[in-house]
Amino acid sequence: MKKIKGLVVLACFITVVWSQEAPTGSPVQPTDKEQKALDALKGSVSGLVVWSTSRSNSKHDLWLMNADGTDPKQLTKGDAVDWFPRFSPDGSTVLFNRSKGGWVPENDAEYPEKWDLWTIGVDGNNEKKIVDNACWGVWQPDGKSIVFARRSQVFMKNLETAEEKLLIDGDVAFKKGTVVQQPSLSPDGKYLAATLRGSSRETGVWSFDKKEWTKTGGGCQIQWFPAGSEIYWMNPTGNGGTAAPSEVLAMTLKDGKPVENINSIKKFRLMDLPGRRSHEYFPKFDQFGEYMVWGATDKGHDHDIYDYEIYIWKRGQPVESAVRLTFHSGNDRWPDIFIKK
Repeated sequence: MKKIKGLVVLACFITVVWSQEAPTGSPVQPTDKEQKALDALKGSVSGLVVWSTSRSNSKHDLWLMNADGTDPKQLTKGDAVDWFPRFSPDGSTVLFNRSKGGWVPENDAEYPEKWDLWTIGVDGNNEKKIVDNACWGVWQPDGKSIVFARRSQVFMKNLETAEEKLLIDGDVAFKKGTVVQQPSLSPDGKYLAATLRGSSRETGVWSFDKKEWTKTGGGCQIQWFPAGSEIYWMNPTGNGGTAAPSEVLAMTLKDGKPVENINSIKKFRLMDLPGRRSHEYFPKFDQFGEYMVWGATDKGHDHDIYDYEIYIWKRGQPVESAVRLTFHSGNDRWPDIFIKK
């Protein structure tokens, strides 16, 4: 009887762990240095940042703020998990992942039956579902189509005709059991950058013409710069602060292959924050490739639970010039930025 009771307690504990939602947290005060950086940023950059946060809902809603960190406000509201927001090319609409109901952890992104793709206007209107059973949706440059993943498969959908086209099946192109995450089509449509999980664990670029995969390394969250000649991704190296190491790397490609030999991580380093809060993830550049937003935490790793904070940085400036935009002990993740000119 004691053994049975013990098993019941263990089962309940496992259920609690796996059903854990993110903390709603509370606001925190910037340090004098952080406040000074915020004050200097104010009015110097015009645009919007959208991100997923647990501050108003332990399951995560989408929020918007100005690119200089001012005027944060809630965009979506409900009992589902909203995350991975992406601005349309004209900045008027946000595409995002939404769970089919209740708390679903980000680790379950590989199960398309748990997610749908939705859009909503930046004014909070016209919220609608556009794809069933899908994840990792991203816009194409014309704003008329999107690319997304269903476990091993990557599709393109024409939003005007609702036609879906299979671009690649990871079970065929790679190993059986491969999961394709965060697919990113090059602007010319010739190459697909992607993170592979499941039976394959790496990042790389697929050539549609040559039917050839070029591995760029480990890590995750690989994507194209808007100009189409470079990629950037997260790598498990670098500072890491008081958490595990991670940093943002960038690499120039020609014909879908690295221009330089991948023999030194240091020469590809794009961003690695100094100090304690240096476990970085979710990098995303604006539509011009000028400003990058991302999240960083000083403890833990789980993307949808720990206290990641959102930062902004202008490419070409010292890494120390990065400015922290959010100050809240809830979870902040997966930002995107749209610049107004």
